[in-house]
Amino acid sequence: MSVPAPVIYEPLPGRILFGLHASETLPTEVAKLGGERVVVIDGLLNSTSESIADSLRDLHVATIRGDVQHVPADVAALAEAKVAELRADVLVAIGGGSATGLAKAVALRRKLPIIAIPTTYAGSEMTPIWGITDQARKVTGADISVLPHTVIYDPVLTYSLPLRATAASGMNAVAHCVEAMWTQAANPITDAVALEGIRCMATGLRSSIASPLDATARSQALRGAWLGGTALAVAGTGLHHKICHVLGGTFNLPHADVHAAVLPWVVDHFRDAVPDVLARLAVSLGEEDAVHGLVALSRDLGLSGGLQELGFTDAGIEQAAQMVAEVAPRVPKPVTVDDIAAILEHAMWMSVR
Repeated sequence: MSVPAPVIYEPLPGRILFGLHASETLPTEVAKLGGERVVVIDGLLNSTSESIADSLRDLHVATIRGDVQHVPADVAALAEAKVAELRADVLVAIGGGSATGLAKAVALRRKLPIIAIPTTYAGSEMTPIWGITDQARKVTGADISVLPHTVIYDPVLTYSLPLRATAASGMNAVAHCVEAMWTQAANPITDAVALEGIRCMATGLRSSIASPLDATARSQALRGAWLGGTALAVAGTGLHHKICHVLGGTFNLPHADVHAAVLPWVVDHFRDAVPDVLARLAVSLGEEDAVHGLVALSRDLGLSGGLQELGFTDAGIEQAAQMVAEVAPRVPKPVTVDDIAAILEHAMWMSVR
């Protein structure tokens, strides 16, 4: 019997509220932080987000648009300047990963607490990871100051999420779960959280696509996203996310959709390196094989077009592979430029080898 590897586990701080209509607690949560001048970063841009902001009454000093993907550096700079001008003391991010990402970019410089109200399955609200795109390159890092102080999960807010966004952001959450299982910081706790997250996502997403107003299905999917973000926050990211960041930041492909196209083939590439991980992934997906299970889930969710459907072409493969190779981690095994190019070539089309 082999000796278990040493483990270091350091849970992150944070307050979570989860439940139907939980967003109605926002004023109370702002009060807990002593907030008096709140800036809302709005990724929804509809009556729902306006109503949430209005619930803050006089505490709400401004709303900043937060629906631009990949957090361009100029957008982040303008938002930070506005927050500084208004002397804001709390940021409230409403929407998907773009809104949370912009709030993090501002918090990175201003050191303000964030209350995140996610309306997609992005999961970034649970992590201290930030990302800013500058001159067609997405730069990422980790800083505890950008980790939202409070996250409010309200499944009701996902009822109106378009089916494509439901599916794509859901696969983003699945990717968080999967990749958390083979990073250098992965541990028994993050493994258990990630596997349960995958199970929740696989069931909850399929049911949410079939019945968008099903409270049980939406709650299950949102719980899966929460778990995926929690696992990734501790375990960190790996090759899959490096690929997705290059495809998003340099080629301007939609962040969530890219995950569905790329994930099965990163998993397939690591099949021999971490066979035990693939076996456990398959069980959580309810399939005999993890790669087939991920492809089947994407197809069931209507995400079967691959990278070519998102506008990526063969002409970009070499450049993307070179860029990823510059930052690719060496776990669970080293990869070459040719390895990355092969993953991208296969991700062009959603098909099983």
